[in-house]
Amino acid sequence: MSLHKCPNCKEIRFNWIVDNEISDLTIWDCWECNYTAYEDESKESNCPECKFPFRIFLKDDNSKYWWCSECERKVIIE
Repeated sequence: MSLHKCPNCKEIRFNWIVDNEISDLTIWDCWECNYTAYEDESKESNCPECKFPFRIFLKDDNSKYWWCSECERKVIIE
């Protein structure tokens, strides 16, 4: 696993784990700001901005959004 820039605090402390006890849910946590988000891996796609192949769909307590760790683009889904 590698660390990524957190979409919340922008520090390179964002990492993921797979929780096999909760149906293979991917959980992202930031070691800096304690932000947590949950990934829906079925919605992974290419970033339309930078063409990076691993733009991910994340959900937290307040929102759902696309996150590209390559270009740091966050697109909130209304």
